[in-house]
Amino acid sequence: MINDALKDAYERMKSAMQSLEEDLAGIRTGRASPALVEKLQVEYYGTPTPLNQLASISVPEPRTLLIRPFDPASLKNIEKAIQVSDLGLTPNNDGKTIRLNLPVLTEERRRDLVKVVNNRVEEARVAVRNVRRDSIKDMREFEEEKLISEDDLKRGEDKIQELTDDFNQQIGEVGERKEKEVMEV
Repeated sequence: MINDALKDAYERMKSAMQSLEEDLAGIRTGRASPALVEKLQVEYYGTPTPLNQLASISVPEPRTLLIRPFDPASLKNIEKAIQVSDLGLTPNNDGKTIRLNLPVLTEERRRDLVKVVNNRVEEARVAVRNVRRDSIKDMREFEEEKLISEDDLKRGEDKIQELTDDFNQQIGEVGERKEKEVMEV
């Protein structure tokens, strides 16, 4: 029973960690990265579709993204989605591809991005704590139903806390790495 609860908690915490890493990949740094736009939702024949399913995204130069739609008819929709996004980028459309030139980040913009990184890190920590709370609640219910002993409950709670501490440390390290990357000139 306890091992099942621990395994479930581990998987849920791991998924919160992966979600954080994906979120942080989309936060802009000084260099171009396809992760910046690949999850951008584009209206495609009435259905919101991630950009990476509609086009190939490449980095021909360090500060440039090149987007080649698979369907030339989707070019206008992709351009529109980029303009209304919070990326602050202006797409250059040549009729077949879209070029995105990333301007150099100002110090003020870097500090704003660090705040965004810190918010995302805190959200991940909250998600991990919620998993801990749910797992402990489940274990207490097992103990009330006499499925596990009080000693097993205590050992399970200790293991869940160790798991939580480990994931919080990993989340902090990922956040620090991204913060350094954002502040790098």
